[in-house]
Amino acid sequence: MAKLEHTFSGDFDTVLSRLESAVLEGSVSASLEDRADYTIGSVRVAVRMFERYSMVGGNRVAMCVTLTGDGDIIHLTAITAGGSQALFFKLNTFGEETFLDTIANLVHSL
Repeated sequence: MAKLEHTFSGDFDTVLSRLESAVLEGSVSASLEDRADYTIGSVRVAVRMFERYSMVGGNRVAMCVTLTGDGDIIHLTAITAGGSQALFFKLNTFGEETFLDTIANLVHSL
C-alpha cells in the first residue's frame, strides 16, 4: 500500500479533471473502474477508483482517490493496493508506488 494526502486551495472541478486525466493518460492500461460524487451542505466529495496493470508485479494495481472540497479548500487522499504477489505479506510495493506517482507531481504542484 502507498498513500498520499495533501491539502491545498483550488477549483474543485478543475483539480478533479486534472487528476483524472493524469491517471488515465499516465498508463495505457489505466481505467476508471467506478466513481461516486456527492455534496453534504457546502462540502463536495468525489471518489474515484482506478486500476491498471503493473508490469513489474505482473498483476493489477488499484488506486482510490478521494477529493473533498469546501469552497476553495481541497483535501486529497489517494491510496493504492494490490501490487504484491505474496500470499501472506507484501514483497513488492513498487507497482503501487509507481501508480501513485502518476498524480504525485501534479498534487504537489497545486
